Amino acid sequence: QVQLVESGGGLVQAGGSLRLSCAASGRTVSSYTMGWFRQAPGKEREFVARIMWSTGSTYYADSVKGRFTISRDNAKNAVYLQMNSLRPEDTAVYYCAAKLYSGTYSLTLPQAYDYWGQGTQVTVSS
Repeated sequence: QVQLVESGGGLVQAGGSLRLSCAASGRTVSSYTMGWFRQAPGKEREFVARIMWSTGSTYYADSVKGRFTISRDNAKNAVYLQMNSLRPEDTAVYYCAAKLYSGTYSLTLPQAYDYWGQGTQVTVSS
């Protein structure tokens, strides 16, 4: 069992920055793929970024590429999402997710992930 707790959300003006954190507990996540997703009101949950914990390999949605950076801290068992040049369309609840078990779903789909955090609200004002 893995527990994920996000933090760092808030209200920021367009062009500003926020850093989201995801603390993992319950078991080590060194063999996991960790992902960030977001969900705006009335929309489906969408992929933002993911990182392979063992290799550090990253992948981003086109909408955030060049503005967001996902990283991990082995010692703290934590994953981060640095968000720069924020836009109003980035407003959403952001979720941290962990994939442990093998499966056939693409890593850009929510169905691929086994554990989820409770989410943190990010609001970008224009």
